[in-house]
Amino acid sequence: MTNTSKYHLPKGTSADGPYDLLVTPESAGWGYSGLRILTLRPGETHALSTGDSEFLVLPLTGSCTVTTDGKTFELTGRTSVFASTTDFAYLPRESEALISSADGGTFALPSARTERSSLSARYGPKENVPVELRGAGACSRQVNNYCLPGTFEAEQLLVCEVLTPGGNWSSYPPHKHDTARPGEESELEEIYYFQVSGEGGFAYQRVYGTEDRPIDVLAEVRSGHTVLVPHGWHGPSIAAPGYDLYYLNVMAGPGQDRAWLICDDPAHGWVRGTWESQDVDDRLPFGENR
Repeated sequence: MTNTSKYHLPKGTSADGPYDLLVTPESAGWGYSGLRILTLRPGETHALSTGDSEFLVLPLTGSCTVTTDGKTFELTGRTSVFASTTDFAYLPRESEALISSADGGTFALPSARTERSSLSARYGPKENVPVELRGAGACSRQVNNYCLPGTFEAEQLLVCEVLTPGGNWSSYPPHKHDTARPGEESELEEIYYFQVSGEGGFAYQRVYGTEDRPIDVLAEVRSGHTVLVPHGWHGPSIAAPGYDLYYLNVMAGPGQDRAWLICDDPAHGWVRGTWESQDVDDRLPFGENR
């Protein structure tokens, strides 16, 4: 059995300085993906140096102002991750940014190490975020596709949100993306950051390996928890009945084509074929997207 504490980070266990969560390539033991969770009190500001990584500023709750390279982006944000999608800002590598919030809030700062710097800082409007309903029946979930190939340009960074109604399974069938196989699978490290609705809400996250690359994680997750996926099959993400589940996915890897290609665990891939005869859960989409 793998030491799950290496990959499951309960709330507060990876806090550092101003960050509720700080995951860097160094702390994760990999090369590219990172995530910081920043909470600002009303009127507070935070200076962010992107260094060798590109970043998004993605409001989880609240609004903020992002100032960088002579540009100012007003992010309207949202009241909660279950209420709606949000607008966001993109920051290229080697940038200096100031994040301020008049009323306070919590902000995700997903990142990807990159050697390229062909893009400038820019604003991502909420109305341009594609909202996808994926799966059917008990596998129904909502995917907010913020920063993926075809939705928003970045150098290496891939970012989406998944919202799963209570009692449903998402990130299922289990799949992996840890081997570069052109046209079939891309090599990507992945971070799952969780929020669960309701007092005492919880969920479960599974990660397991292949014979030659073992990993074995079954983590009970609650709001503010994080699971790292360096390799292997990941899924399901199981929302306990009565508690809706949210997770932010951050991915990056060495591929220069910024592809998100996955392969299902062949033992469970047949499940996709059952969705054709089932309806999408009528609790979806969430909030303002309904």
